[in-house]
Order: sequence, then structure tokens, then C-alpha cells
Amino acid sequence: MSGIERESMEYDVVIVGAGPAGLAAAIRLKQLDADMSVVVLEKGSEVGAHILSGAVLDPSGLDRLMPDWAEKGAPVTVPVKHDNFYMLGAAGKIRVPNWPMPPLMNNHGCYIVSMANVCRWMAEQAEALGVEIFPGMSASELVFDGDRVKGVVAGEFGKNPDGTIGDAYEPGMELHGKYVFLSEGVRGSLSKHVMEKYNLSSGKEPQKFGLGMKEIWEVDPDKHRQGTVTHTMGWPLGSNAGGGSFIYHMDNNQVLVGFVVHLNYENPYLYPYMEFQRFKHHPVVAELLKGGKRVAYGARAISEGGLQSIPKVVFPGGAMLGCSAGLVNVPRIKGNHNAMHSGIEAAEAAFAALQAGREGDELTAYETALREGVVGKDLKKVRNVKPMWSKWGLLAGLGLGGLDMWTNTLGFSLFGTQKHGKTDAAATGEAAKFKPIDYPRPDGVLSFDRLTNVAFSFTNHEESQPCHLQLKDPSIPIAVNLPKYAEPAQRYCPAGVYEVVEEAGKDPRFVINFQNCVHCKTCDIKDPSQNIHWTTPQGGDGPNYPNM
Repeated sequence: MSGIERESMEYDVVIVGAGPAGLAAAIRLKQLDADMSVVVLEKGSEVGAHILSGAVLDPSGLDRLMPDWAEKGAPVTVPVKHDNFYMLGAAGKIRVPNWPMPPLMNNHGCYIVSMANVCRWMAEQAEALGVEIFPGMSASELVFDGDRVKGVVAGEFGKNPDGTIGDAYEPGMELHGKYVFLSEGVRGSLSKHVMEKYNLSSGKEPQKFGLGMKEIWEVDPDKHRQGTVTHTMGWPLGSNAGGGSFIYHMDNNQVLVGFVVHLNYENPYLYPYMEFQRFKHHPVVAELLKGGKRVAYGARAISEGGLQSIPKVVFPGGAMLGCSAGLVNVPRIKGNHNAMHSGIEAAEAAFAALQAGREGDELTAYETALREGVVGKDLKKVRNVKPMWSKWGLLAGLGLGGLDMWTNTLGFSLFGTQKHGKTDAAATGEAAKFKPIDYPRPDGVLSFDRLTNVAFSFTNHEESQPCHLQLKDPSIPIAVNLPKYAEPAQRYCPAGVYEVVEEAGKDPRFVINFQNCVHCKTCDIKDPSQNIHWTTPQGGDGPNYPNM
């Protein structure tokens, strides 16, 4: 907001987001120069509160950052022992053997982890090196000096619901950096701003996304198989959408159960959350969960575009790291290792620039290192799997994608680089061309309604603040999306934020229950009219994930 006076603090590097990318960058900067001033801003109430990942961790990034991570007590203690892949039908399963898969798909040598706990531990390591970490501090806007990004505004509180200044208003502070790193995760609001301002996606394929939903279950000890990793495809999605599941047996009799739906689905009646709930009634899953209890729930979007969708990652004064840049290896279902590698590369580029007396320019060395180094090599081998799946369906896409991964492993490709085409929003079809899908009611034992499950994300938002889910045109949900697309926001949101309320004798109303938001960003991605703009709420709000 213009006209507001704020105090400012000066740093060498300002980092937005205490995820694996931001924390890796902070640690590496202090390893290179103990006197460098580095600050990390985290919008969650604590580090890890907004971290949700599968996760099977490829330790290559951690090995590179801190080779002695095991001695330092990293919560990376459950090695993968068994690796299973099944194609599901409505009542049965077919085991897909591991031997035809290229070596890069092997999970042995990886670890089943809670990335929230890994990030909490990384934050401790960063603070021990002298990094300042401020949780509960949303970075709500960028600060510019001419054409360069100079810093961010953080810690603004106390606006009224209409956006005006409230009685208890706190303007926050400007944190200025010689370089600013954006490691906000998928579809961060500041990253979106710099991509638009500097046209960073020009000449790249549109970014593609999935919606990942996850529950943590405590299961019967007799059914628990620590170190077992299972992935499935097929039922219940069938031909309605791409996607699949993961089931990871952690320690303490906990099982991580997740379901991913690719957001390029056409049928606006598809209800990703209910597909997840239905999945748990498959005999393979139901038998595992029977007698157990669900202890946590959450959701987040996942970048799936891969190599051809990575935008230009540098801009005057800063860089995008990790999921802000879209570095997930889709067939491996892994991005945390690449996030850490990106943080290391960005830190080394910034250190070299500062040593040379530079600041506020483009860190072109980071761009080169990201694309030509370990991250680029990791993503190049798998670049065609997602577009092949999207174009040719599950079976043909998997077969051709597997062949392409093999040939790329050997150093060549028969298919070049495939294009993605449409955005996920543009892929949404008109409701008139589809039939509504009848989903079974949750039973309250294995499956749950959305609002019940959202309570297990421990999300909370101060209700007197402005709604952080902004409509560019408030008329569009009812005037356009409802008649044309049956307003899919009612279904694609995994937290029940959006409702169409219809009362006898009254016009339908579009209601936004922003208090339920788990910050997954799906609405910003999938809304067919691209009318919803996700912004960050005040600091500390949102989910409070335990060990997601």
C-alpha cells in the first residue's frame, strides 16, 4: 500500500520461505561466509507448519549440503526396504515388476521422511550458523528500487476485512537484500508477481500441476511394515484424470497415505478429494487401514511441468528456488532433493557475486548451474513422461514414457522434447459435455467428509482480516463458472473453501470460507476463468501441520 511508512532492515540475502530450498540456501551461504547476513522469512506459525510432502527423500541434496547429516541427528532414519508398484482395478491389483523400470525409478538408497521435521531440523542447523529465521512473518509484497527487486514487506497485521487500516494495524517492516531469494513453494504470490513483471515464462511451456492430498494414519502394529513404499495407478480415477497414490510405512506404526490428481482433467464434475476418499476403500488399502486412525490431513499443489516448464529463474535482484521454479521429477515423485540442490546453486552464485562487489543484478551463474548441473540432468531424463501421459493416456503413456526414460538414461531420445500445450485451467471442459459423478458418502471410519478432515490440518485464520483469496471479478463465479462449468471450485478445493449457496426464491451466492484454506493454491491454478488470485494471509495463519 502506498503512503505507509515502514522501518527497514538491511541484509546481504533475504530468503522468503523456510522450505528445503530456502533453508539449504541459507545454510550454504553461511558455510561460504560466516559473516554474511542472511534472513529467512516463514509465513507458517513455525518452521514446518506449512510443509507437506510425501515423502521419499533422495538424499543427494542433503549429502551435498551436509555430508555429516546423520551424525548431526537429521530425522532421516527410515531407509526404503521394499518398493512396490501396483495397477489397481475396482477390486483387484496387478503388481508391476521393478525390473523393466529404468534405474532412476529405484527407491533403494532413499528414505521415508517427514519433510516438515526435516525442515525443522534444517532450521536448527541454519540458526546454529547464525541465520536469522522469523516464522509467522508473511512476505506480502515486493519492494523495488527502479527495476530491481530490493526486498520484501513482511509482518503486516491488522487490516480490516475491506482492506482499510484497522485500529490495531501494524505496518510490518521492509527487509532489504543485496539479493532476494523466493522459495515460497508452488505458485507463491511473490513468485507469480516476478514471473509476470519480468515475463519469465516467455518461450517456456506452461507449468502443469497436480493436487496432492495426504493423511497420516496410525495402524495396527501387526500390519505395519517399516520401510515399505507402495505406489498405485488406475482405479478409482480411470480415464477421468491422471494421477495415482502413495503409501509409505514410516516409523512408530505410522503410514503416510497420499493421492495425487493431475489438474489437467477435463470433467468439471470430478471431485479430487472424494476420489482420494474412495481410493481408501479399495481392498488393498482398506485392509491396511482397518482398525487404525487418521491423525493428520493436508493438501498442496505439486509442480509437474518439468524441464520444459521451468521459467527463467533469475530476475534483477533475485532468484526463484525449489518449487517456485518447478523442479519436481514427476515419475520419481520427488522434488525435495532438487529443491536443496537449487538452494545450494543459488547460494554459491550469490556468494560469488557479492565477493565480486556486485548486488541487485541477475545471477546468471545460478540459471546456468540449475539447467546444466544435477537438477537439469535429473529432469532431462524424465521430461516427456508427463506430456506423454496427458496425450496418450495411462497405459500408452506409461509404456512410451518408460521407453523414453530408458533411452535418455542411455544418452538419447526417440521423442525429442514433447510439449504440454494447454494450461490446467484451459483444459477444463464445459459441464454440458459431461455427466455428474456420483460419489459414495464417506463412512467416517476409512473415509471422511472434507470439513471433518480439514480439522486435522489444524488450519486457522484470523477472521477479521481481508480475505486472502481475491476475485478479480466477483460476478464471474455465478455469471460464468456456474452455468458453463458447474462452478468446479466447489469440488477441486480439498478444504471446502468455496460454496455455491442456493436458497429458494433467491439468486445463487458464491461463498468463500477462507478460514478453511490449507494454502494448496489449487484455486489459483485450476479456476477455468483464472479469476481467483491467491495471496498470503497475515503471518502465522493457515495449516499447522505436525509431521507432514
